[in-house]
Amino acid sequence: MRWNRDILRLMLSLSRVYEMKKTKVITTEEILLTLCHSVTQVLAAAGNDKVAYSPMVQKIQKTCLRPDLGCFVLFDGGFSGLVIINFTSQAAMEIYRKYMMSMGMPESELANFHTSDEVGNVMGELMNQIVGDFTNRVRMELQTSINQSQPKMMAINKQVQIMINTQLDQPQARRVTFSTPNHAIFYMELSMDKTEFIQLHDFSPVQDENPDDIIANTNATDAEPVEVMTSADVDDDFLKDLGL
Repeated sequence: MRWNRDILRLMLSLSRVYEMKKTKVITTEEILLTLCHSVTQVLAAAGNDKVAYSPMVQKIQKTCLRPDLGCFVLFDGGFSGLVIINFTSQAAMEIYRKYMMSMGMPESELANFHTSDEVGNVMGELMNQIVGDFTNRVRMELQTSINQSQPKMMAINKQVQIMINTQLDQPQARRVTFSTPNHAIFYMELSMDKTEFIQLHDFSPVQDENPDDIIANTNATDAEPVEVMTSADVDDDFLKDLGL
């Protein structure tokens, strides 16, 4: 009887170990990878389809705005943090020019310096789209919600340290290096709570609807031919029913 109890305890223990192994845990690195995907996909949609990021990530002690063009966005909600992207002048101008030309802007009308307001506005808008895509991915994949602040973009010639006004719970900071097709470099830094998301059971991530797909489906439905009976057809059918 005691032997059977020992076997039962062993089976329960193995079952717990198996369940623990099955449990999916999302850490800071996985969240950082999600943010990297947002950067590359948003830039690809903006005419910069070959931007790549390094497979190595740096652990850093503090986040800073660095020359030549720095942008930062705060977010809070399910977890809090800060995203910074520091562009060199070469990277900023390459991304800006490709984006504007992909929208049909003549090259002769483009700004020539990274310090121009137009370049700052465009890069700020791209930053807003990147973090917006990231918050959407977090909502779908992690089943939680975060809110972002308005991005702040500035041209600087010296390093500026950025601190988050709210107290983070065991803050962690990471830096990833990105490169453009013309080998210009820019850096993304993420500072956030030390947190883990533990999946308790399987679920299907909610797929975000694409407005273009909705419009295409609506147009396809509208384009389907509809058989319309004329008054002559109605009269003929009526006479046939009467045997005339």
